[in-house]
Amino acid sequence: MSGKTVYDKLWDSHLVKKNEDGSALIYIDRHILHEVTSPQAFEGLRMAGRKPWRLDTNVATPDHNISTDPAERAAGVAGIPDATSRIQVQTLDDNCDHFGIKEFKMNEMGQGIVHVMGPELGATMPGFTVVCGDSHTATHGALACLAHGIGTSEVEHVLASQCLVTKKMKNMRVTVDGELGAGVTPKDVVLAIIAEIGTAGGNGHAIEFAGSVFREMSIEGRMTVCNMAIEAGARVGLVAVDEKTVDYCKGRQFMPSGELFEQAAEYWRTLVSDADAVFDTEVSIDGNAIAPQVSWGTSPEMVVPVTANIPKVEDQTDEVKQKGVERALEYMGLEGGAPITSVYVDRVFIGSCTNSRIEDMRAAAKIVEGHRVSSSVKQALVVPGSQMVKEQAEAEGLDKIFTAAGLDWREPGCSMCLAMNADKLGAGEHCASTSNRNFEGRQGNGGRTHLMSPEMAAAAAITGHIVDVRTFSGEQS
Repeated sequence: MSGKTVYDKLWDSHLVKKNEDGSALIYIDRHILHEVTSPQAFEGLRMAGRKPWRLDTNVATPDHNISTDPAERAAGVAGIPDATSRIQVQTLDDNCDHFGIKEFKMNEMGQGIVHVMGPELGATMPGFTVVCGDSHTATHGALACLAHGIGTSEVEHVLASQCLVTKKMKNMRVTVDGELGAGVTPKDVVLAIIAEIGTAGGNGHAIEFAGSVFREMSIEGRMTVCNMAIEAGARVGLVAVDEKTVDYCKGRQFMPSGELFEQAAEYWRTLVSDADAVFDTEVSIDGNAIAPQVSWGTSPEMVVPVTANIPKVEDQTDEVKQKGVERALEYMGLEGGAPITSVYVDRVFIGSCTNSRIEDMRAAAKIVEGHRVSSSVKQALVVPGSQMVKEQAEAEGLDKIFTAAGLDWREPGCSMCLAMNADKLGAGEHCASTSNRNFEGRQGNGGRTHLMSPEMAAAAAITGHIVDVRTFSGEQS
């Protein structure tokens, strides 16, 4: 019998029951809730006369619908401009109070985007199964968790039973070896992976990210990569435990301490794929060849290196691809064959559950320091992913660097990642964005999203157009 992958080990240790139809019941260690996908689940509990099975496994926070404007945030829930959003946030507060679930409420220390605050607080631990009513829950796999998004009916099921009905996935390993060049970040790595395998490449798989590039990568960088595993078609993305994982976990609020921590860490270190483990699919990529990446179209696989040109319709190999490129170019208002660096941006967004951690803030601040946002850029937002990120950034003076350069320093939340709050793109506006999706209308009706790293977005804010951060001089065009 061959060895086990990390995913196999996590699955086997949480399997409650396997059914004849191929479905299974697995135990859930951590359930994270937010205001958008939980109201119906809580109402279902009420209607059935049920209570959550284990209160201590649940953690909640508002993030999607809340305002990030400092003045509006100062007014609390009442300051949320949209009535529906206000109701959703208040409903989360009321439900958590009623059922006794720990919630980090708006403006409280600990509040933040679910996939930022969970690991920061230590609510996400290696070896856990983690679920949330949000597709980017794969982020938590950076700590060797079996983590993925669930639907609203499943949110209710997990609350009521602490279990989830699901099916086991296949195993995929994406190995990236080599050394990343200057200006190449985890965001560029994952965009390059998606460009290589496509948005359906990981369908039906749990992806383990392996190789020297990921061994050298920080835990926060690994979170960026695992966050976007869903954009490669996989529900689960993960990285095996190493000493960086153990060091990251030490001393966090929800983590065990002292002897209990050492006992936990001893188990965590077993969460590596066995040498003889067999993967259903293997993908290898040369990390030395990865350049800063930029999306040009309306899917995360529509990505090119910043040194490249926008694809032409006539260069596509089949009719389906031709129609896809034609539609994307039309929506994005771009001309095939033009350099990607010729695209001017109207707005810049540095934030989201993909790139709003302290390392992202530091990297962006380093680029903009001593410069000014281009006069052609209508707005440049910097949105920390949590109250803890905000506090740390302000302690380091990063907020002052951003504001001196003309960027808006905001309160924690999902912000312009998606059009569910007041931070939106206008029709036809181009945005240099550190978020995870560039679908039509994702950031606002008719908005045009260009995915890139925090460094690339920061450079675009200063120059007013997409620019290779490796050649960035701070001069405006």
